[in-house]
Amino acid sequence: MFPALLTTVVFACSALAGRHLSRFFNGTEANFCRLCLAASILGAYSHCFGFGVHGAAFPLLFLSGCVGFGLGDLALLQTYPHLGARRSMVMVQCLAVPLATVIEWLWLSHAPTLAQLGFAVIILAGVGVAMLPGKRDEPTHGLRAGIFFGFLAALGQGGGAVISRKAYAVAAQAGQTFHGAGDGINAAYQRMLGGLAVTILLWLYLQARHGPEAHAPNNWRAGWPWLVGNALAGPSLGVSFYQWALMTTPTNIVLPIVATTPLLVIPLTRLVDGERITKRGVAGGLIAVAGVIGLTLAK
Repeated sequence: MFPALLTTVVFACSALAGRHLSRFFNGTEANFCRLCLAASILGAYSHCFGFGVHGAAFPLLFLSGCVGFGLGDLALLQTYPHLGARRSMVMVQCLAVPLATVIEWLWLSHAPTLAQLGFAVIILAGVGVAMLPGKRDEPTHGLRAGIFFGFLAALGQGGGAVISRKAYAVAAQAGQTFHGAGDGINAAYQRMLGGLAVTILLWLYLQARHGPEAHAPNNWRAGWPWLVGNALAGPSLGVSFYQWALMTTPTNIVLPIVATTPLLVIPLTRLVDGERITKRGVAGGLIAVAGVIGLTLAK
């Protein structure tokens, strides 16, 4: 449970850094650079102190990265212009939990208890209350397309998590049990390679089809701290803690806790950017926190 809470905190910091990052870099190159930097950091540790790309779990962890970073992230990028950032975040976070729960139940035979299901619903309800858009938020454009891509994004996020769980089971059967934060870094690196492979293929495709992007030039001088911060917090530490959590805890517990990430972004943006905190945000946060506390105690 502790690694899942750490994941939530670090992902919130990554989201804040990513928000500022978008002001200085165009999307495709920023994503490519941050993943390359994260893969370098994780790979340096893994090849020096871990097991690099070896082990029985590697094929499945690589596939998990392809599904999570590939299908999940690419579909999410297509969801944003249709539903807006807030609606997209709520839809994907809320759908990923039941999809992962069903996949893990059918594939790995890990069924949640009624109490765990109940508290997971409370957490998602709190996230929904806090994050659903208000009257002044951006309107939707292409609702059906947004729902389609949002479903794919949630499927990628939930499916990638379950594939990681299967990878750890395969490793355990081969006598290569994963445990602790160190193995979380190793797993994150192997998973990152899958995501990086998909990102490179997409970047090459876009370059061949459309040529260099006609966006404003990247502002490296002003934006590099946010790029480094996002790479460290999200793809490096965040994914490492996330994999650590999945080593020992079913997805139906990990994903609802991680789904509270948007709630932590609210006070962070207040501290850094001075954004106003709404009453609905506070109410949703309290509901979600109550659900997290219940989930940690549920059996």
